[in-house]
This record gives sequence, structure tokens and C-alpha cells, in this order.
Amino acid sequence: MDRDGLADFLKRRRAALQPGDVGLHAGERRRTRGLRREEVASLAHMSSDFYARLEQRRGSRPSAQTIAALARALRLTPDERDHLYDLAGHTAPPRAFRTDHASPGLLRVLERLDTPAQIVSDLGVTLSQNALAEALVGVQTRYTGLRRYMIYRWFTEPALRDIHPKADHPMHSRIHVASLRAVHGRSAEDPEADELVNSLLLASEEFAELWERHEVGTRPPTMKRFTHPLVGPLTLDCQILTSENLTERLVVFTASPGSEEAERLALLSVVGSQEFPAAAR
Repeated sequence: MDRDGLADFLKRRRAALQPGDVGLHAGERRRTRGLRREEVASLAHMSSDFYARLEQRRGSRPSAQTIAALARALRLTPDERDHLYDLAGHTAPPRAFRTDHASPGLLRVLERLDTPAQIVSDLGVTLSQNALAEALVGVQTRYTGLRRYMIYRWFTEPALRDIHPKADHPMHSRIHVASLRAVHGRSAEDPEADELVNSLLLASEEFAELWERHEVGTRPPTMKRFTHPLVGPLTLDCQILTSENLTERLVVFTASPGSEEAERLALLSVVGSQEFPAAAR
């Protein structure tokens, strides 16, 4: 534990916050720059005396739970939070936490987009789609079991690959495998990723051959080509927005204004996903 560093960091972060930043009223006779010690203690649900001792380089080592409470009270960024854990002599918890639900922040962004977009987990589970994404690639949120994973469907249900030109299939296969390799190697204990890899090794010779190449995190192309059965070929710009939770990302497909692709996207919004091929539905 770095007592001097911890005390200094707490004091500086406290001074950098204003009462309004944490929903407190400043009052008229406020002499303290930033928050008062007792205000931070109250926000962190601890005694003012205990917090004061931390800033005075005294007292016992704070627990990991206490550090987490202080990080929330001081509105620390992820990097600042990790630094606070380090100063207190603790290992910071991982920033990534995989769930079956998209984070509210990404959902709000998704709901405001007028172009195909979907929120996908690091293992390729589609957590949410807007209507245009469903029209472009089919409804992907209804799958269960191993079929929830995009990579599992790619290697076990060849008909689903038809949304991309056949010439692009090898590239997509490599990217899928390299992305899974990166996630699988990120943590020594990830039973969900382990089960997915083992299932694919048994189910697909193509996957097993690509897995043996040990390619990691191959960068996906910024342009993706689609072969839509109703509006024809589409080449769209693919942008990926990440969130604080590193296990999910927002994938957005756009077309240049006035282009033929933009016209086809407009048609796609009318056509919808109701007549999308049964295999993709």
C-alpha cells in the first residue's frame, strides 16, 4: 500500500469535484475547494473519521470494497479507478463483464440511429438490433444455445453465409476465428469462451484448421459487402463503437449520402425484414 500516494490522490480528486458534480448543493459560505471530506465519506457510505485518516496517511489499509465505494463517490474514470486500487495495494477488478443484456448507454445510442446498427458481445452474441439491422442481416436476437453465437452459426450453418459475397467468405472465416482467439486468450478463466471453442472444434473442420493457425485479432475491414435478396448488393462502411464494458460494442453500417447504397438502404427501410430468407430469420 502506498500511503503517501493514496492520500495525495484522494485529496486531489476530492478538490477536483464540485458539489454540483455529485448532486449536492454548494451553499453560500463554502470555503473548501471541491468537496468536503465528510461529503466524500457520505457518498462512499463510510465514517468521516475513517476517510480523514486515509487523507492523513494514517489508519488501516482500506478493503477492496471500500476502494470501490470511493471510486464511485469520486466519479473516477476507469483508469483512475484502477490506479486507486493499485495505490491501496489491491488488484483492480476486470473492466469487462459479459451479460445477456446491452448496456443502457449503448441502447440509447442505438435507438437514435437511422442506419443499420446492432449491439454485439465480444463472443458474437447479438444483444440488440434496430429495425434496419434486422432488415439487412436478419433477426439475430432470437437464437438460443450455441446458435446465439454468430461464429457458431457461421461455421455450422453454411446457408447463413449467403448474406455476403462468396468471395468474401474466407476473409470472414479468418476474422471470426482470430477475434475469438483474442477473447479466449484474454482471461485464464472464461468458461463461456472455452465451451464455444471446444464446441466449434468438434463441429467444424474448417474452424479447427483456422484455429491451428493461431491468428489473433485480425483487423476487420472498414467496408463490408452484403448480398441482400431484395435490394441487391450493398457495400457499407462498418464502424465499431466500444463502451466502458469491453465485452460489448455497437456495430454501425452507413452509406455515403446520395450514393446508390444510400438509395438501397432507404428501400431496405421500406422492405423490412419480413421477407428475409428463412435461413437468416
